[in-house]
Amino acid sequence: MLPVCQRYGMGVISYSPLAGGWLSGRYRKDADQSRPMSVARQRLANRFDMSLPENQRKLDAADQLAQLADEAGLSLIEMAITFVLRHPAITGAIIGSRTMEHLDAQLAAADVVLTDDVLDRIDEIVPPGVTLNPADNGWISPSLQPSARHR
Repeated sequence: MLPVCQRYGMGVISYSPLAGGWLSGRYRKDADQSRPMSVARQRLANRFDMSLPENQRKLDAADQLAQLADEAGLSLIEMAITFVLRHPAITGAIIGSRTMEHLDAQLAAADVVLTDDVLDRIDEIVPPGVTLNPADNGWISPSLQPSARHR
């Protein structure tokens, strides 16, 4: 969708550039995942149940991205938000800060520039167009389903 929006000059506001906390450092392979899930996370258990293979793939990717951010001298938060904002079709991002500490960490991304080698490595970790957990795609319009595309 982004290339189409860019081609026709349509603005795009991205939401959740930290992927619901996955790119904030909250979820890690070596972290204690035994703490209780919030009500919101319980409703979306297929996106946050760490025992699912799909979420294990997300943990692997988050760890690799955190390592890349560290090597680039950035926080994972800075790298994730900058990655979203750097896309030429993106007009802005809804960052969803809940505390001043979160806001300060996220606003630091405004001054970050990602080099082409960092962008290439991000694409190696999670290739463009790949969804590690299909549950993250959210709602999909029934009109986009194959059965609805018939004439």
